[in-house]
Amino acid sequence: MGLRINDTVPDFLAETDQGPIQFHDWIGDSWAILFSHPKDFTPVCTTEFGAVAQLADEWAKRGTKVIGVSVDGVEDHKKWKGDIETFGGAKAGFPIIADEGLAVSKAFDMLPAEAYMPDGRTPNDSATVRSVFIIGPDKKLKLSMTYPMTVGRNFAEVLRALDGLQMSTGKGVATPANWNVGDDVIIPASVSDADAKAKFGEFTKVLPYLRTTKAPK
Repeated sequence: MGLRINDTVPDFLAETDQGPIQFHDWIGDSWAILFSHPKDFTPVCTTEFGAVAQLADEWAKRGTKVIGVSVDGVEDHKKWKGDIETFGGAKAGFPIIADEGLAVSKAFDMLPAEAYMPDGRTPNDSATVRSVFIIGPDKKLKLSMTYPMTVGRNFAEVLRALDGLQMSTGKGVATPANWNVGDDVIIPASVSDADAKAKFGEFTKVLPYLRTTKAPK
């Protein structure tokens, strides 16, 4: 059974290009995003990690730590960081986990339990290791996305999804399609009109079951 929304994510001890980490301790009280990659020095992944590096201020604004994982080793990660920074034009200050033993990839259900990496492997051997996991301060999985080898991830969407999660968590609201910060939010159908009025003040009833209101502060 793979990880499902609101499951506690696996804790693990791993080596990174910035030294060892215990994953839950590393997350601490922050939000966290784990980006996985099938191999260092691959073109699509280099552009993606360049985009992650460019967004350093945006992650920080949202109290979010980012970390990569690839099934190559620490020394390869350190060398790859140079290419990432060249492409992205920004410092890649986030750590990258060296998952040579596949423990993290298997724990997050990105590879089957019996998977192994052959000598001289290509990215296709670990192609399923192209996922995004957004994790809350409670160490629970809030959202996951998995992409094929040929489609680069849209980090504007990752940021938008993170904003939606941070807006909806603990505030009793949901976000509609294409929601962005500043847009109205949805009042859950389980909340009566009277309770909605008491909690949110004015709201718009678009449909009997679809009511929108200003986003809570």
